[in-house]
Amino acid sequence: MADTMEDDRDRLKSALWYAVGQIVDEECMRRNRNATPQFIGALTELVWTQIENVAVDLESFANHASRSVVTTDDVLLLARKNPDLQQLMQDYINERKTQRGAATGAARKTVTTTGSGRGGRGGSRGGARGGATRLSGR
Repeated sequence: MADTMEDDRDRLKSALWYAVGQIVDEECMRRNRNATPQFIGALTELVWTQIENVAVDLESFANHASRSVVTTDDVLLLARKNPDLQQLMQDYINERKTQRGAATGAARKTVTTTGSGRGGRGGSRGGARGGATRLSGR
């Protein structure tokens, strides 16, 4: 099991390295600059460390609220020291809720009109709803 977790970690880090490399290459092309592989590696390590820190904070916020699931409220709490980022995230959340409400309303209307289905519960609502993420067993 430890090997599987280590393999997952290595795959995730490789994917992050690739994504960071793609972004750096794009920016270098746009700005007519060059970046060394060492720079990309260092930036990847920085981003990886930040992701680990954010994950710990999000788990702590959810645990403090006696929840086993990270919600958008936890993410907003994480952004509390950057009001511009927090507002941007809040606007995005509100937009998604509006879209989800409109889609759910349309599905209910269709179900009501046709008289079939199971009360408008579509397959797209399965899994972690509302941006929630189940916490690990740490």
